[in-house]
Amino acid sequence: MAVKKGKREFKSMRDTFGKVLLELSKEDSRVYGLDGDLANSTKLDMLAAKNPNHFLQMGIAEQNMMGVGAGLAAVGLQPWAVTFAAFITKRSLDQIQVSIAQTNSDVKMIGAYAGLLNGRAGKTHQALEDLAIMRSLSKMVVLAPADAYEVEQVMKFANKYQGPVYIRLARDSVESIFLDNCDYEFRLGKAVALKEGLDATIISTGTQTARALHAAEALSEKGVNVSVLHMPSIKPLDNEAVIEAAKSTGAIVTAEEHTIYGGLGSAVAEVLVENVPVPMLRVGVRDKNTQSGSNEELLDHYGISSKHIAEKVLQAIQMKKN
Repeated sequence: MAVKKGKREFKSMRDTFGKVLLELSKEDSRVYGLDGDLANSTKLDMLAAKNPNHFLQMGIAEQNMMGVGAGLAAVGLQPWAVTFAAFITKRSLDQIQVSIAQTNSDVKMIGAYAGLLNGRAGKTHQALEDLAIMRSLSKMVVLAPADAYEVEQVMKFANKYQGPVYIRLARDSVESIFLDNCDYEFRLGKAVALKEGLDATIISTGTQTARALHAAEALSEKGVNVSVLHMPSIKPLDNEAVIEAAKSTGAIVTAEEHTIYGGLGSAVAEVLVENVPVPMLRVGVRDKNTQSGSNEELLDHYGISSKHIAEKVLQAIQMKKN
């Protein structure tokens, strides 16, 4: 697999999303974009401008948007409902559960502006619970791509997959992990090994994967050699990869731009406690209400920067020795 090395490069997840959905709508007549009055922010406006017959404006009415999505899926279309993660997972949860998850409807849900880093839009727009909410729903596939290249990969998968899918996207440009046009192809329920090591394993998802790699590089300079396992598929989870990592390194640290409750850390812990109990620590936002600020300030304040990941790895290794 070709992974980015050397000079850091950043690309926009949302720009990639808009471009790919436009392409899918032209290739697949079933594909429609449903907008929660945020097309300029989510880049769904690319579809509105270049294939307007496949763009449906739902307004600031997320519950209605999900009901419309379920109706479109019921007649054989494939709606992509798009709004901020904080809105799609909390304002319309009842409609998602009753009309989409319970009926296993072919609705794709895009949670934009997920996590902490949403360009100072305010704490009401931050979404740190979306993975926990969506993975608790039956039949729901939950995905968190690491970079723009993987966004395209998961979207193409979702287009072919029959059933509800939730995809988590960040607002700001994110560091590229994969080389463009590389041999990596997303597979549902499969982890991606990005670095090999024997001292511990960092299991990361979404935007935290780039930070996990930086943490691993910093640890390497101190003589600590860790594996990095990227988990783009939160549900279903790659249980076998988690178990193998626990057996091979004996210590696990999870990293996510999400609350520590119910997301990746909880999913990994569930696998470990039932199969290979080993020392494990979680990097994520603790039981705190969030606030606005710059990206770096927020990452540091809530303890989820690459520096904090590295610190947790050293703690986990010490736990293993003890």
